[in-house]
Amino acid sequence: MTRRWTAVAALAAVVTALAAGCGAIPGSVTPVDEPEFSRELPIPPLAESTVADGVRTFRLTAQEGTTELLPGVETPTWGFDGAYLGPTLRAERGEKVAVEVANDLDVTTSVHWHGMHLPAAMDGGPHQPVEPGATWRPTWTIDQPAATLWYHPHPHGETEEHVYRGLAGLFLLDDDASRAADLPQEYGVDDVPVVVQDKVIGDDGRLVLKDDGGEPGTLGGTVVTNGVAGAYQRVTTERVRVRLLNGSTARTYALGFADREMDLVATDGGLLDAPVRLDHVRLAPGERAEVVVAMEPGETARLRSSEADLGGVAAPFAMGGNDAFDVLELRAADELAPSPEPSWGRSRHAAEDALHEEDATVTRTFDLDERTINGERMDAGRIDEVATVGSTEVWEVRNTIPMPHSFHVHDVQFRVLTIDGQAPPPELAGPKDTVYLEPRRTYRLLLRFEDYTDDVLPYMYHCHMLLHEDEGMMGQLLVVEPGSDARPGPSAALSGRGGHDAGHDAGHDASGPAVGDGYGPRGAAALHDHG
Repeated sequence: MTRRWTAVAALAAVVTALAAGCGAIPGSVTPVDEPEFSRELPIPPLAESTVADGVRTFRLTAQEGTTELLPGVETPTWGFDGAYLGPTLRAERGEKVAVEVANDLDVTTSVHWHGMHLPAAMDGGPHQPVEPGATWRPTWTIDQPAATLWYHPHPHGETEEHVYRGLAGLFLLDDDASRAADLPQEYGVDDVPVVVQDKVIGDDGRLVLKDDGGEPGTLGGTVVTNGVAGAYQRVTTERVRVRLLNGSTARTYALGFADREMDLVATDGGLLDAPVRLDHVRLAPGERAEVVVAMEPGETARLRSSEADLGGVAAPFAMGGNDAFDVLELRAADELAPSPEPSWGRSRHAAEDALHEEDATVTRTFDLDERTINGERMDAGRIDEVATVGSTEVWEVRNTIPMPHSFHVHDVQFRVLTIDGQAPPPELAGPKDTVYLEPRRTYRLLLRFEDYTDDVLPYMYHCHMLLHEDEGMMGQLLVVEPGSDARPGPSAALSGRGGHDAGHDAGHDASGPAVGDGYGPRGAAALHDHG
């Protein structure tokens, strides 16, 4: 059932809430329960891999299971290689990697490599479905800076449900700069992954996706870190690096520590130029941040989400903006090993990675409304934009209505040039692939398309509030060689093979093979191996 937002429905919800409070604006209608911090934080294991013929190969299997998100409550969930979430993949810049993705679910899914620079056929978007019992094997070469990326399903019309059930994991990239940096480096000890998500858990223990028309989607009263509500992490060093992922489908967090500042060292796409001292960082769904926090022997500190500034949305009390709650407890040992102040040098690739506004030759404008971008809903058989490989562009992106939206672009990391003509705050000055859009403000993004071209298979750009994405707030972009005759408009190569609307069947057509074999336009391998 489609849960479509309208201005009338939103207004009715506000009026109802005000009436219930006798005219007073409530503090929140989406509060979060405060748990007891009594369970140790699960650390997703580093994924095993094999190396043959110069290719590092990982294997993932999407499967069902049960998880105690709440203590003593068995909740049916989905995960990769386990009941919930998935292992952390890790690779070096310059490595060629492959991932064999098997689907043991009874529904079609996919795996998108969020933040990764790679060919469109390997991207794992709506045009690369993995059917039940099938295996998909994308392969590509890592060629981007060290970063905290992640992977999650992207079946059009069903992404929200698949991520909400638990299909997600981290993909860490390393390079020369990150390896030599004065940063906590021991995975799971002083370099800790933290996937923050919110859930609604019914009386029967099952996950509930609300169908009440609320915006920007389901906002749950139970917040989990790495699949556990009320988790704590033991700290054995003077500083700990926390890799934060907002893995929620709709909720925006303002994460920090009430009793201390922290050093922001990296955003979505990698390290900043230098640490930035902050008391909190706002993360919309899909955004990541790496922070370093200092601890004293024997003390505790709680990672907390304070009231998130949603930037002038119509009813922040109904959209999570007024919620404040603790997320994770850090417990320092009585003796702590020394840790240096965070610092790092430039990568040898820094010059080639740099983006320069003076190189931009194209400016595009994107207006995000209720469920449309530039007035159009997603059509899997239509190309919306065509870019030329090697080109640098400026995208002017605007959220035109007073409700939360965000913006994610596949394949690239962009830089936020300005917000309403002003320089972005330091936490938005690093490499990004997803950005929260405060209503009625213009974000100018600088990006470059490199290396990969395809006249048929597109990349996606969309709102990363997953309900919005599923209901059509997404467009398709081709990156082509100079002189290509590809143009925006209906695509005969895509039509009939991936659906042509925003419904739940878009992106996988049971009547024929799906578009994209995972090996690019010159590949000869079949999409699925049913062996």
